[in-house]
Amino acid sequence: MFFVDSHTHLYLEQFDNDRIQVVERAIAEGVEMMLLPNIDKGSVDNMMALCSEFPDNCFPMMGLHPTSVGDNYEEELATVEDQLEKHPYIAVGEIGIDLYWDKTFKAQQEDAFRRQLKLAKKLSMPVSIHTRDSFDEVYNIVKDEHTGSLKGVFHCFTGTNEQAEKIMEMGFFMGIGGVLTFKNSGLDQVVKDIPPDFLLLETDSPFLTPAPYRGKRNESAYVRLIASKLAEIKNIAIEEIAGKTSANAMKLFNINRKQQH
Repeated sequence: MFFVDSHTHLYLEQFDNDRIQVVERAIAEGVEMMLLPNIDKGSVDNMMALCSEFPDNCFPMMGLHPTSVGDNYEEELATVEDQLEKHPYIAVGEIGIDLYWDKTFKAQQEDAFRRQLKLAKKLSMPVSIHTRDSFDEVYNIVKDEHTGSLKGVFHCFTGTNEQAEKIMEMGFFMGIGGVLTFKNSGLDQVVKDIPPDFLLLETDSPFLTPAPYRGKRNESAYVRLIASKLAEIKNIAIEEIAGKTSANAMKLFNINRKQQH
């Protein structure tokens, strides 16, 4: 049984003191693959350094995160394009719209998102999408840009049954993380009805730590807690959850498992 953490930021400063141990702990828990979405040009070097240290376990994405969209976003997008041309990445991510913190650059966020979706289509790459307080805005743009070649995941899915239906109709996946373990999140009721064919597991480390570690730093080893909760909700074995979600991630991101010896 092995797991894929389809969304984790292990290159951030929260892991500066024990990054190697965190990755090794995850591997020891069966989380053999950790997929790393980029934030902006300031995070590229640390992300790539971690991937070269663990080439069989850590896989990078390249994109501009919506909370990093500001006055200089054209310059940031140029970096994304340049990186995607020069290096092998598994996806365009993390991209999307975030209206939770600040709506100042809403128009720029929408433009950056649309342009990165076009880039993904041009390069035939999947996307990892951030939708904080912005589901309708994101959905409308994805639907508009949606051609047969556009595929990806709505990361950190915490939406409604209706939103889940819309995502599935487009053939996209939903990333399920620590929120599933929160009391009263209501996500369990929605996820119960989503077929495993549309689900990926993720931690979004160091954020959104699952119970019983809420309030502490999240890490990729905790994927197992999310899988366990999902298995309980769906009343199926954790092995089945591991198998299905890992197969989904490997197919979407076109990655293969290196046998661990």
